Amino acid sequence: MLNSPGGRFPRSFTKHTRRAVAALAVPVLLFTAACGSDDGKTSGEAVVKVTGTAGKKPTITVPKNAKPADKAVTKTLIEGKGAVVNKGDLVRLDFVAQTMKGQNLGSSWTPQPGAKPGAPRTQVVSEVTDQMTQQMLPPKVMTAVAGQKVGGRFEVEGSAKALIGEGLNPQSGIKPEDGLVWVVDVVGAKKVDKKAKAEGTQAAPEDGMPEVKAEDAKAATITIPKGEKAPADLKQQVLIQGKGAEVKAGDGLIAQYTGVKWEDGKKFDSSWDHGGATAFQIGTGQVVQGWDQALVGKHVGDRVEIVIPPKLGYGASPEHELAKNTLVFVVDIVGTV
Repeated sequence: MLNSPGGRFPRSFTKHTRRAVAALAVPVLLFTAACGSDDGKTSGEAVVKVTGTAGKKPTITVPKNAKPADKAVTKTLIEGKGAVVNKGDLVRLDFVAQTMKGQNLGSSWTPQPGAKPGAPRTQVVSEVTDQMTQQMLPPKVMTAVAGQKVGGRFEVEGSAKALIGEGLNPQSGIKPEDGLVWVVDVVGAKKVDKKAKAEGTQAAPEDGMPEVKAEDAKAATITIPKGEKAPADLKQQVLIQGKGAEVKAGDGLIAQYTGVKWEDGKKFDSSWDHGGATAFQIGTGQVVQGWDQALVGKHVGDRVEIVIPPKLGYGASPEHELAKNTLVFVVDIVGTV
């Protein structure tokens, strides 16, 4: 369902799903394999100066000869007026990251290559957790989101050893004693029922579409029609009509999903197998084109079946194990953030 190997995604996604996600552009690959973290909300004195208002790209100024703390230092810069974020919530975030020497480590404020003018920016959509679930924000920065308010801005700074620890990639060129800074805006947050699903009477499959049986709290059974050739173009059908808000490009879409290969009908992933409902940003190129094209414009509460040909799936990545496969997904849209 997503774009490229080795991307980032919430904990409930497996390696199969991570292969589909395109990460935000990061000049330096800071992190290695997944790792845990202790509480990142350590108070202390910040040495970095941050200016600018929430909702606009911040400016980071590091005093000359500034030395990073040997622990994570978290500072609320702008207190939001929205709901308080709790651990386990799904959030949508903007961020800027750099070393204290001024080296860019990534930013959601930077347009992605090829983005059209006015297109929504690629943001971080993730679960607030202390695990290394994606490669944009280290665990201590994600943990620090808890307790912040929607609409607010906070900063986390400290040495690379303090913020990333054993997860620091030695090939990044960043030394454990180097200072790192993240400035994060909390754009949105949502509590989610991990067992949520689309409710309502399901429509029969249209001609040529696979049959779907979606029972409670487990992966859907998707049956490929016998003797039917895989379609060359995107096909989709709304199986259950939801009554919620329309999904817009840039939203963090909260969903249950199951995916199988058209060629043999074998399941390659399902959110039900990995903790339940999860979230990703839609309409910004973080997912394969078939997902972006099919799900933008749908509604919360919809159950959507999507048949994606390789050209709108992983066909552009010949090394991908699903590059030649036509993919069939059933997606329950259970919310947005």
